[in-house]
Amino acid sequence: MDWYVFLSGGFGLLLVLFTAGLPVFVAFLAMNILGLVLLTGDLSGVSLIVSSMYATSTSVSLAAIPMFILLGEILFRTGSVAILFDAVDALVGNFRARLFTVCVVLSTLFGALSGSAMAVTAMMGSSLLPEMVERRYDRRMSIGAIFAGASLAPIIPPSIMAIVLGMLAKVSIASLLVAGILPGLVLAAIFFVYLMVRARIAPELAPASPRVDAPAMERLATASRALPFLLIIATILGLILGGVATPTESAAMGVVAALAVTAAMGKLTLSGLREALGSTAWITAIILIIMACSVSFSQVLNMSGATSTLVRAVTELDWDRWMMFAILQVLPFVLCMFVDQIALMIMLVPIYLPIVGALAFDPVWFWLIFLINMSVGGITPPFGYTLFALKGVAPDVPVQEMYRAVIPFILIFAAAIVGFALMPEIVTYLPSLM
Repeated sequence: MDWYVFLSGGFGLLLVLFTAGLPVFVAFLAMNILGLVLLTGDLSGVSLIVSSMYATSTSVSLAAIPMFILLGEILFRTGSVAILFDAVDALVGNFRARLFTVCVVLSTLFGALSGSAMAVTAMMGSSLLPEMVERRYDRRMSIGAIFAGASLAPIIPPSIMAIVLGMLAKVSIASLLVAGILPGLVLAAIFFVYLMVRARIAPELAPASPRVDAPAMERLATASRALPFLLIIATILGLILGGVATPTESAAMGVVAALAVTAAMGKLTLSGLREALGSTAWITAIILIIMACSVSFSQVLNMSGATSTLVRAVTELDWDRWMMFAILQVLPFVLCMFVDQIALMIMLVPIYLPIVGALAFDPVWFWLIFLINMSVGGITPPFGYTLFALKGVAPDVPVQEMYRAVIPFILIFAAAIVGFALMPEIVTYLPSLM
């Protein structure tokens, strides 16, 4: 069987299985077994899949995933995020569009604590969106701001997607995590400026706030209660950036810090801890089983010769490196409209990896931009998972309105990606300090 027939047929079958609603891990497992049968004529190669699944699921690098998930779950299940909400609300001054500012700042902080765009969206949609609507903020703009802020979670560490991507792409996970800090903050600043400019041009989008500020000392006292949570973020990033600990060890320290902070504040309860552990186990099991069943997909592609032949064909093309970069980044942007982000990463990274090496792209720079693309996929219609997270907590919001709300921010993301491509120092500066 020709390599291009095998490759296109495999991807086409995967897309059909995903669209049909089959679980991601089942789709990959079925594709792997079918591929081995086509290549070998029997099931003698199944042991390869079993060995690959065992090696993947027992990888030490993946131990950071349950740690970071548990960190976010502890903070959310114990209700500690309310302290951060009050602190940011106290610090933000009384001006037009102040809730847009609160939205961007909170999303950035919650993203740095949980690493989950869906968790941030659900929290902001259930707590902040009703207040914004009640104060006559434009609902569509408010929804867009929530989506944009939540999309920073996979970019700003800790990021579950960065860990998965780092393992698949054979890039330093610590470098990839740290590389997301500056781009994430730049994107947050761009969102803030965009929202402020829109509110100034069209004041009806954000009515003047009737809120009366508390005395300065009272506001500072409220804000100071959030300092321990910022210490958790500083501890994790400081240990990674300083090379003192691995991402897994830093995540474990973050969990210990979260337990200590929530216990000291009287927020930690047995029921909350039990819920956090249960949710962590469930989410981790889903991610690991997908990883275990899908990593062997790259081995099947290698056996077919599709990977090596594709790389040779691409490198022989007399195309500009920047054109190749654009093609490699546009493809996941489009596919993310239809395919789960992690599933898409696992599909594309084995194909991209040798091509990126052959084109001599800086791996941290290229894969961080790729990660931003994956993050945008979570809010890209029609099947972005983050869209459904908001729909779950705000069922009265029509899906069509969410689609329209998110389009300006997708365009901002696209422009920012071009900027990061032209100014790679924004991505590579902090990793270079490690």
